[in-house]
Amino acid sequence: MRTIWIFVSCLFLSIGVLFADTFGSGANTFTIDFVTVGNAGNGADTGNRGGSTFTNDYGQVNYTFRMGTYEISQDMINKATNLGMTYVTAGAHSGNRPAASVTWYEAAAFVNFLNESKGHQKAYNLTYSGGWSLALWDAEDQATTGVFTGTNGYRHKDAFYILPSEDEWYKSAFHQNDGVTDNYWDFGTGSNTDPTDVASGTGTDTAVYLNQTNPADITQAGGLSPYGTMAQGGNVFEWMESAFDGLNNDPTENRSSRGGAYDSFNALPLNSAGSSVLSLSPNSSNDVLGFRVASIPEPSIAFLLVLGVGSLMLLRRRLNRVG
Repeated sequence: MRTIWIFVSCLFLSIGVLFADTFGSGANTFTIDFVTVGNAGNGADTGNRGGSTFTNDYGQVNYTFRMGTYEISQDMINKATNLGMTYVTAGAHSGNRPAASVTWYEAAAFVNFLNESKGHQKAYNLTYSGGWSLALWDAEDQATTGVFTGTNGYRHKDAFYILPSEDEWYKSAFHQNDGVTDNYWDFGTGSNTDPTDVASGTGTDTAVYLNQTNPADITQAGGLSPYGTMAQGGNVFEWMESAFDGLNNDPTENRSSRGGAYDSFNALPLNSAGSSVLSLSPNSSNDVLGFRVASIPEPSIAFLLVLGVGSLMLLRRRLNRVG
């Protein structure tokens, strides 16, 4: 049995490398961890906009993707800037706390930096001239991922790193990770009850959200979702790629953000209900608004990721029966 567990540990470590992408070099090296979100073709969860006339079902994603395990930190922004990224500041917090006071455009510019630093197509057609602006991609370059219907004028079809769409974000936070189902939790900690508030830590069903003075370190910001993401409830609100109407066909319209923040008065902003969605100008910024990144791997890589996760789950079940 000990030999089996050593093998399993090594297998987890080897696969863990596949889930961590490294950028930069020397003193400016930083790593972004990802989890695989499979169950492609899962059912949607019925949601609403907390009294808005716009309604939509959320969380249905018909492809495998990777979601950032943690929020992007200020340290990552600083290192990317040292490596040549321009016009992205953030700065509300420091060190390994989340990058905040960041606009949607700055979050998108960071994603473009990630893509271009690895030789990938940039995700967003951004221009900076005293301020940021976005143009839609030409029809032949628009992605079919990340929108409720039709094509996604914001996202390039060949981009590897992206801001998560609302469906991608919602699924990785709330879907129960129990196959191709329409089963969802109310909170991104795998629960239908309010998380326990903490200032920092990784305890199950905890989150950093109730009148805290500061956000926590991005790796110490509460319990995990069923897919393994942290702080999709609490710590800071997070920009999503999606326009508020979900169509991504107007480059200037308000964007959506979700997740709640460290200084909330209650758990409602963390809940999957529509009242937790903010509609914000892409130029908005404040100290409770940050972001995380996602990734759409090549189909062959996506298949290997799903195969690896499935194999580990099967092996764990067999070991539990043996043990």
